[in-house]
Amino acid sequence: MLRNREFRQFVILFSLMAAVVVILGFEINRLAGILATFSVVAFGTAFFAFTKARYKSIAQISDQIDLVLHNADHLYIGESDEGELSILHSEITKMTLRIREQNDVLKKEKEHLAGSLADIAHQLRTPLTSVNLILSLLANNPDENQRKAFVRETEELLVRMDWLITSLLKLSRLDAGIVVFQSEKIDVNNLICAALRPFLIPMELHDIDFQIDAPKGMIIKDDSGWLSEAIQNILKNCIESAGENGKIEIICTDNPLFTEITIHDSGGGFGKEDLPCLFDRFYRGKNPNATGYGIGLSLCKMIITQQGGTITAKNHQQGGAIFAIRFPK
Repeated sequence: MLRNREFRQFVILFSLMAAVVVILGFEINRLAGILATFSVVAFGTAFFAFTKARYKSIAQISDQIDLVLHNADHLYIGESDEGELSILHSEITKMTLRIREQNDVLKKEKEHLAGSLADIAHQLRTPLTSVNLILSLLANNPDENQRKAFVRETEELLVRMDWLITSLLKLSRLDAGIVVFQSEKIDVNNLICAALRPFLIPMELHDIDFQIDAPKGMIIKDDSGWLSEAIQNILKNCIESAGENGKIEIICTDNPLFTEITIHDSGGGFGKEDLPCLFDRFYRGKNPNATGYGIGLSLCKMIITQQGGTITAKNHQQGGAIFAIRFPK
C-alpha cells in the first residue's frame, strides 16, 4: 500500500490532523485528549483494515488479469459485495468471457485455415500430377495424333486449375470480408441470360434443353456481377448432373415477401447423405466418380447469403435436383 503515492500522502495528512486533534484534546483536558487519541487510533485502524482488504481484492483481480494475459483456460473471478469493486469485478468478468470467446474463435479460424490450406494443396496437387505425367508422355510419344490429344488434355487441366485458383481467391476475399457488393436494380431476365451465356455452346453440344419462365419487369436489388457468378456455379452443377439429352428449367416467382429463382435439372438428384453437406467447402459427395472440387456451391452460398439472400437445395419430386434462391424484400 505504501507504494501508492496517494496513499502515502493521505497517511501524512491524516497523521498531521491526528496530531493536531490529540494536542488540542489534551489542551482542553486529559479526558478529552484520551478520547481524541482513542478516536484517532480507532479510525486509523479501521481505515487501514478496510484499505488492506480492498488492496487484497484488487491484487486478486490483478492476478486474474495476469492469468488472462497468459492464456489461462480456466478462470474465475469471485463475486464481491455491492460497491466499486463489485462493478470492477463485473467488468473484468465480461472482459474475460469476451477474451475467451475471441480466443475460441481464433483457434477455430486457425484450424479451419490449416484444413483449408491442406485441402487447397490437395486440390492443386492432383491436376499438377496429371500435367506432369502428360508432359512426360508427350515428350516420349512420336505419334502426332496422340500428341495433339495430350496437348488438349493438358489445356483442359490448366483451364480447370485456373478456375480452381480463381474460385479460391474469391472465397478468400469473401472470407476476409473485403468484398464490397454494389446494390443495384437488376432485371431478373437479363441476369439469367447473362448467367446462361457461357453455357449455351456446351448445352447445345450435349443436347441439353432449357426453359426459362420469368415474368417481364421482375427486379431485384443486388450486385449483378457476383450474383451472376453464383447462378453460373449452380448452372454448372446442373449441366454436369443433367448429362446428355438432359433438361434444365428456370422458374422465377415474385410475391410481397420475396423474389425466388428456382433451377431444376433432370439429373439423378442428390444422395440423402449428401444433402446436409452440399454447400460445405471442398465437399465432393459420396460418389467416387465425382469430378468437381467442392468449391462452386460453397462460393455460391457465400455470395448469396452475404447479400441477404438464402439458397437451398433438395431433390425434386419429379426427379433431379432443384435449387431455390430467395431474395427478401
